[in-house]
Order: sequence, then C-alpha cells, then structure tokens
Amino acid sequence: MAYIIALNPLILGTAVDMNGNLISGAPKMVGEQVDTAAVAASIGMVAAATALIAGVLTILMGVIGRFPMGLAAGLGLNALVAYVLAPRMTWGQAMGLVVWEGILIAILVLTGFRTAVFKAVPNALRSAISVGIGLFIAFIGLINAGVVRRGGGTAVELGIGGSLKGWPIAVFLIGFLLLVALHARKVKGAILIAIVAATVLAIIVETVAAVGPNLPDGSNPTGWSLNVPSFAGFSWPDLSLLGQIDMIGAFFPGGQFSMANALALVVLVFSLLLADFFDTMGTIVAVGSEGGLLDEEGMPQRTSQILLVDSFGAVAGGLGSVSSNTCYIESTAGVGEGARTGFASVVTGAAFLLAVFLSPVINMVPSEAAAPALTFVGFLMISQVLDIDWAKPELGIPAFLTIIFMPFTYSITTGIGVGFLAYVFLNLVLGKAKKVHLLMYVVAAMFIVYFVQGPILDAITR
Repeated sequence: MAYIIALNPLILGTAVDMNGNLISGAPKMVGEQVDTAAVAASIGMVAAATALIAGVLTILMGVIGRFPMGLAAGLGLNALVAYVLAPRMTWGQAMGLVVWEGILIAILVLTGFRTAVFKAVPNALRSAISVGIGLFIAFIGLINAGVVRRGGGTAVELGIGGSLKGWPIAVFLIGFLLLVALHARKVKGAILIAIVAATVLAIIVETVAAVGPNLPDGSNPTGWSLNVPSFAGFSWPDLSLLGQIDMIGAFFPGGQFSMANALALVVLVFSLLLADFFDTMGTIVAVGSEGGLLDEEGMPQRTSQILLVDSFGAVAGGLGSVSSNTCYIESTAGVGEGARTGFASVVTGAAFLLAVFLSPVINMVPSEAAAPALTFVGFLMISQVLDIDWAKPELGIPAFLTIIFMPFTYSITTGIGVGFLAYVFLNLVLGKAKKVHLLMYVVAAMFIVYFVQGPILDAITR
C-alpha cells in the first residue's frame, strides 16, 4: 500500500482547480512556465497528509473493525476529485463535497442500509467480485512493472515493442521468481522478503547504472515507472492542508445559489458515493475470503463496524485534503502472509504514521519491486472461481462479466455494476424475478444512473 504515498501526490498535487491553483493554494503557472518549486511543495504536502490520514484510519480499522485491512486514499476516487470536481470549483469546495459524501455513507451504515445491500448480493457474485479484483490487482502489478504497456498498434503489448528489456523489468522478474519460489517452498514472509530483496537490488542497479525515471515524453522507456530507488532520510512534514475545506461554497458559485449547479453537484456526490460504496464491498469480500474470515452468510463478523470505519474514511480524507480514503485490496497480501486480526491493521497504520516523517524512505521502494506482490495476489484469489455455479446462466454470465470488466475497465465499481445489472436482467428474462432481493433492483437502478452520469451532467449544465 505504501505506493499510494507516492501516487496520490502525483494526482492531487499536480492538478489545478478552477482558478488554476494547486491544492497548496499556489498558482501552478508563472507566466507560461510551470512553477516547479510550487508543484514540488504541493506534492510534499499531499504526501504527508496522505500518510497521516491513512495511518489514523488503518489503526481505527484494527481497533474498531478488528479486521486485517488497511485504508488509504482511493485510486479512482482521487482522480475523480482531481480531474472532475476541482476544475469546476476550488480545492476547498471539492474536498467539502468529499466530506458530504462521507457523511451520507455513514448515515447509510448507521441505518443498516449498507449492510443490507451487502447481504442481498448472491454468493456467486461475491465470489466473482473477489476473482475480478484479483485479476485487476495482477493487471495493476504488471502495468506498474512495465511488463504490460500501451501498444503501438494494439491496446496493450508485452514490455517495450513486444520485448522485455530494461533493468526495472529485470528487477520485477527477479522479485516475482523469488516470491514464487519462496511460496512454493512454504517460506513464511515470502511476500515481504521478495519486496525487500527487489528493493535492495533496485537501489544497487540505480547506483551503478543510473537508470533514471521513465519520462512522460517517452525519451527513457526503460526507466523506473513511478519513483527512482535511492537512499533518502528524514524530512519534517508540512501538514497545512489539514482542515482546508469549504462545505457550502460549491453550492453558491459567485455567491448565488443555482438549482442547475446544485443538481450537477448531487450527481457528482452520488458518483463518489456509489464508487466508494461498492469498492469497499468488493474489497471486504475479497480480503475475508482469502483469509477465511467470512461466516456462513459470506460476511465478516463485524461488518457494521468495518463499514462504519470505512465511512469515516471519506470524511477524514476530505478534512485532510487527500480525497476519500477507502479499504485497500492490497490487504490481501498481508492476509496471504497470515494476517487474521485487527493487530495487522494497527501495525500497518503505525507504519503509515512513521511514513509521515519518513516518506522519502517509503518512496525509495520502486513500483517494480512491489509489483511482484500485486501480481501474485491474483493467483491467491483466482481459486474462488470454483465456488461459482457456471451451469446456471443467471449466475455464470453475471459472474463472468463481473470478472472481466474489472481489469478491462480498470475499475472495481464498473465490474460490480455490470454484474449486478446482468444478474437482475437475466433473472427477469428467466421468470425468476421473485428470487432477486428487492435491494438488488434498487442498486441496479442506481448503477444505471451511475453509468449514464455523463449525459445527465451535460443535460443539467447545458
């Protein structure tokens, strides 16, 4: 999960709001030139806040939820804030909407609605969600390692021009082979050993060969994809982003209330809520299934407490100006190493808090060194396809669509939504409408709105 300390700042710390300002409040451009010092400062502020909020929430998950799962700024959710919300308003107003989303999520938990939806999902779809997430994580790992890239004449291709070349890919391959070998020989701590070994190798390689970063202009395709591995030390954190929110300003553009603007904001908050809602559901199922932590109904023992802590994630993420925090599927890596209780979350949270002061140390781990663990998680989770009754089309087809849409659309929420809609549709076609829980119809209708939010927003703001 440590990669989010590097990745979240690259998304939130470099984007601008409607006034052209970075999240720090400083303008990104000076004349026609990017103010690199301002961007660097903005990135550092987001990194410190990201680690702090993730640490506090992950410890809360361990203490209240008693579940081995970490929380941090959600990928996808942060992009929605940076590239959809912020350009329409100020950063403070965008984070204010994130807080509103968290409050709504908390209300759904406290009223029992979120838990009820969780229980309404058939077991076959829960298994499919876990498998789809596993493939999604493996795909992320391969992309982070540079093994899978955008192709010249194809959507994706192997490595660079169809070949595996460059030191970063070599570090990934060595780390992955080491991980597989250790797992096959039943060595405890295989994932951690592989990550540490690959990181040490990466630092040595960078020191000797000076590989450098993979530049956006494509001039160094064999470089490190996210961060360059190197020794770093202590830095005092800048936490001035905490509390920089505006809860009502977005509803009064120019000081005047606009019904069209308010409706557009409702759609945007709904999009945030739905993505957060079902990302968490899928993650809980996957982590619980991998660790054998689900009861006979396919739910963790303390589901309500887990969901409540997750709802705090959106509120805390907005208050910390790091976007909504959510449960991380990478927690399955810890479960794969034997984590079964909330103590694992407390330890992970403490590591995040330490990273507030030592974020440069965390950032010395290149994504290529962490990617073997992500890719391997796909293997750990794919076995759940055996729990799906493929002979029944009303279960098999939705499960199949759920599994393939997650990695192919790069979205857990999209995969869940397509699967839910297919499940409802096929049961209606087969005359089995009464077998479908009422809440599944409600959620299916919500997903229809979610999938056509673009045209809805265009119609409202036109």
